Parts: sequence; C-alpha cells; structure tokens
Amino acid sequence: MEIGCGDGGLLASLSPSLGVGIDFSAEMVSRARAKYPHLCFYNQDAHDFQIEQKDFDYIILSDILNDVWDVQTVFENLSAYSSNHTRILLNSYSRLWEAPLSITEKLGLAKPVLDQNWLTVEDINNLLGLSGFELIRSWQEMISPLKIPLLASLLNHFLVRFWPLSELALTNFILARKLPVSPSPSKPPSVSIIIPARNEAGNIRNIFDSIPKFDSSPELIFVEGHSKDHTYEEIEQAILQHPAFRCKLLRQSGIGKGNAVREGIEVASGDIVMILDADLTVPPAYLPRFYKAICDGTGEFINGVRLIYPHEKESMQFLNLVGNKLFSMLFTWILGQSIKDTLCGTKVFWRSDYLRIAENRFFFGDFDPFGDFDLLLGAAKLGITIIDMPVRYQERTYGKTNIQRWKHGALLLRMSLFAIRKLKFY
Repeated sequence: MEIGCGDGGLLASLSPSLGVGIDFSAEMVSRARAKYPHLCFYNQDAHDFQIEQKDFDYIILSDILNDVWDVQTVFENLSAYSSNHTRILLNSYSRLWEAPLSITEKLGLAKPVLDQNWLTVEDINNLLGLSGFELIRSWQEMISPLKIPLLASLLNHFLVRFWPLSELALTNFILARKLPVSPSPSKPPSVSIIIPARNEAGNIRNIFDSIPKFDSSPELIFVEGHSKDHTYEEIEQAILQHPAFRCKLLRQSGIGKGNAVREGIEVASGDIVMILDADLTVPPAYLPRFYKAICDGTGEFINGVRLIYPHEKESMQFLNLVGNKLFSMLFTWILGQSIKDTLCGTKVFWRSDYLRIAENRFFFGDFDPFGDFDLLLGAAKLGITIIDMPVRYQERTYGKTNIQRWKHGALLLRMSLFAIRKLKFY
C-alpha cells in the first residue's frame, strides 16, 4: 500500500501481487485508475482512510510527511493495516535543505509549496514510537538534485554513503515496523537446535548435559561433517543414552559449517531455529535468553555477541579478535544498524524468515563457508530486525578450531566487498 500515491507510478513500478494506493486528490486517483487498472486506488485522506484490505507486507509513504497536517495521526492510522511482518518504508526531505529551498522560492527559481513539516530522523523516530512503531534503520540518499555530469553520479552514488557528506543528503529514508505483539503463551513456539559437529567427539556428551529447558521440548539436529575422529559414533551413542531428547543425526553431504546448517534446517520441524556450535565455546545456558528475546518480539533475528564481556584466556587469539572487531565495524556501516559480532556461531531466528532468506540467497552469492554473513546479509536485506545478544566466550575443552584464519578471512572480506557493492553502491 502506498499513502499519497499520486498517479500510481511508484506503486505500479513495484509490480505487487496486490497494490493499493491512497490519495486525497480525486484527479490523481482518476488518472491512476486509468493508467493502472490492475491496481486498487482510493480517494481518501491519509489521516482517516478506511479500506477493506489488511495486513500489507509493505506500506510506503514517499515524500508526504512534509505535507500532512498531523504525522502522528497518519502513523496511528497505519496500525490497523499492519502486522508483525509489515514493514513501513518512508522518505522525507532533510531539514538541512529548508533554508536553501526557501531562498530559491524567493528568487523565483523554484515553484512555491505549502508550509512544510521539516522533520529530522530523530523527529520521525519519536513520532513512530508514539504511534506504536519502531525504527529498524535509516539512511540518506542524493546530495545533488541537479544532473551535473560526473559530479552528480560521484555525489549521489558514492560520497553520500560516507560521513560527513551523508549529512548533506537531500532526503532521509527510514525502514520501520509495528511494535510486535507476543504470541499467546498457551502455545509456545517449538525449537530446533542445529548443531554442526566436525572433529568434536569429546564435546558431544557435554552438549546433552548442558541443554537447558524451554517452554517446549527442543529438537536436537546433529550434522556431522566428515570428522577424522569418532564424532558420528559418539553422537549415535549419546542419542541412545538420552531417549528423552528428540534427536536427528545427519551425515553432511557438502562441506563447510554454512552447508551443515542449511542441511540441518531442511529437516527441522521447529518454529524457531537455533544454531549452536558443538565446541560449546558459547554455553547452551544462554539459549533461553535468545528464546525469550525472539518470542516477545524484541528482535526477529537474535545474533550472539562475544565481544562485550572479557574472554577466557585462550578462547580467541588476538588476530582473530581484531578481525572480528573490524568485520563488525564494516557490517555496521554496510547494514546501517549495529552489528557487534558477525562471526559468533550462535544465532536464533524464525524458520519462516530463514525460508525467505534462502529464496533471496542468489542476491549475494553463495561463497560464505560459515553461513554467518549469508544469514546476516539476507536478514538485513529483507528488513528483518536484528538484535545483538551478549554472551561470554569460553575456551575449548576438546579439539582445535576448524577455522583457517587467512584463507577464510580472505573469503569473508570478498563477501563483504560484494555486499558493499550490492547494498551501499547499488
């Protein structure tokens, strides 16, 4: 649905399966209906419109916040047409351009407009909060509205991505969602815990001893990845010795942790997917915190963070720590939201959201050996709310890490550069 759709051009360009446009101008609605008869258009006011269609995937407000009488009322009216998965996408002119536009109008260089609401991102965020919504992320677009050869392209497609030039942008974009409504406690979401295991024979029994209790009995899915020790046999024996657990055991057909996670999710039955590394460097005792955060709607993708609390002495080597911090800074810039740790193996998300991420995997390519970047980038692209969950990182008690620092670091850097091109300089 687009509020303030004008002649329907923007709405039609998105090719929606169901597209609804709202505009207070009868003439514009008449033109829209004539040009795009396959879409629905209503001649109503953004402040109090009422239509039959509900539960939209996206609601767009493009360049109308500057003109409406009461922004909060407009936002509040969107609530009836939104659900937990609805995303609100809006853009409005930056307040920095208020004085230049006023000057150009007085000089007769621009057409006069009605008195405008010049709102900052902070103003809009506050109004969203008052209306039952929350900001997911914001970003800036376009420094030069004039098509100056070479310079306009440099400013609008490259330099606008960097501070402080981003502060000169003409327009602010905001992605928001409705504040979530928690599901009924009488029917708690089910859980599948995916446990990739390669050369982890000495850790398997500790996994069963340390899995915490949830509102519903979790499903444990072990994916054994071509181990050189007796990991597979150890898992088989542990499953037989713990009949109270619902378990599945797979032999991985591909290679890499990312592939193991995907193969595990393919056979998962839970509403919520949890990834737990078999090395137990992130204690399973933290998993109920992840479960609560996703069930109460605090976030839709809960990302473990190992870089807040002090580490045990040998849990993370210095160069690995530096690499993790650099990747977290890079991803925070790429995604426009705080990502404190990109490579923590513990991640929790809705299985339904994962299926959407998988459908869009072609967008970034498929060369992440661990799957962490793949999941974070896919979630961010779909506007899924990512929340960081601090955990304490422990030393291994058995075996050695499967990470090859320089080889895998180069692959992750390659994927980061690819993500920059796809998300920042599109």
